[in-house]
Amino acid sequence: MPKQLRMVRPHLDGLPEIEVPVGYAIRTYREGDDVHWVNVINAAFKETFTTFDFYEDIGGKPSFSPEGLYFATFQDTPVATTYARLLVPGESEMGSVHMVAVTPDHTGHRLGRSVTLSVLQYFQQRNFKCAILGTDDFRLPAIKTYLNLDFVPVYIDVDHPERWRKIFPKLGLPVMPDQTNALRCTLSEELWAKISG
Repeated sequence: MPKQLRMVRPHLDGLPEIEVPVGYAIRTYREGDDVHWVNVINAAFKETFTTFDFYEDIGGKPSFSPEGLYFATFQDTPVATTYARLLVPGESEMGSVHMVAVTPDHTGHRLGRSVTLSVLQYFQQRNFKCAILGTDDFRLPAIKTYLNLDFVPVYIDVDHPERWRKIFPKLGLPVMPDQTNALRCTLSEELWAKISG
């Protein structure tokens, strides 16, 4: 399986307001939400994750912040999620939008956008400079959401340009010019090393 595509929001200025659809709400992690996270991830990605995986990937890490794990809820039940992940403990410049997931029954309500924006605001409020995420070629609705939130594709691997050339027409968009070098010039060497690593 090819490595994930990489996208960067090179700054956290001008974030739009979060618009939560009627009947839904956004909240952060509460005790016992490990089960809800598993349910959302498994439904969205057709996986077989367990609460062990939650603690292995997120909840058991020294850098885990309950305030950075967001859920969109419907009738108080989580139906979408994502996490403001730190690339390394103590990171304060670039955050990762990690595991954006929406259950199939609740797609089409822009919940992925809402939880992604929640994480971007989390980073903005803590004076982070930029945000990064990884995604897969077939996650077209998610990619469109990220592009609309001013994330930019970054070509890290040799196959990235060709993969992106195939994605843009599927989204009904013109192929975006490669902005990798321009981004590299605007970010510090340290940040670029984290993006490309």
